[in-house]
Amino acid sequence: MKGLLKNNLYAALSNARFFLEVLALFGIFAAFVLSPGLLTGYVLLCMVGATVIAILSLEKENASKWRKYKLTTPIRRSDIVKSYYISQLVWLMAGSILAAIVVGASIVLHGFPFDRYADIFIIPVAGISVSLLTDAIFFPTFYFGGEEKSEVFLIISVCCSIGIVMGISGSINLLWGPDMTVMELFIAAMIMLACAVIGFLVSIPISIKAAAWMEY
Repeated sequence: MKGLLKNNLYAALSNARFFLEVLALFGIFAAFVLSPGLLTGYVLLCMVGATVIAILSLEKENASKWRKYKLTTPIRRSDIVKSYYISQLVWLMAGSILAAIVVGASIVLHGFPFDRYADIFIIPVAGISVSLLTDAIFFPTFYFGGEEKSEVFLIISVCCSIGIVMGISGSINLLWGPDMTVMELFIAAMIMLACAVIGFLVSIPISIKAAAWMEY
């Protein structure tokens, strides 16, 4: 498993380097400019972008046929699938850390930038939820649908995950109204995150099953 994780890391590094450079420059700008909207966009970009970049690394494996070669080695397909999911969590954590650094720098420079104190918790939860749901949708469709459609599946996965998060948020607003208390906002965020985590975990055995059926 350790070797698979290293391979996934190296596959994503070239894309990740450029992405991290862009995020670093954007982060400096977002930290120095007092704009809650800009900071919110940066947090979401860090988390969702890290997930997308890691998924795009699969294209390199497809182009080099390395993913097919791995199946000739004494490695179980289930371990390969699990390594993708673990790698996604690692990249999500990296994006979250970068977002936390920039938000922390903004607070030091300007004070608390958001209208509500609950926002500093809700916004990252929304980003994490979109990222986890993107993984949950992408990998089963990738294995069932075939590698040649991976970019289309990625776009669909991101759009669907955003739609799901917005749907959950809208349903909670209808249930409790727009003027929710801090505790209600916290509960709503936990519901959203729980749905994303459940979807992520449920998709793992589905992807493993799909990988076993996939023809190479």
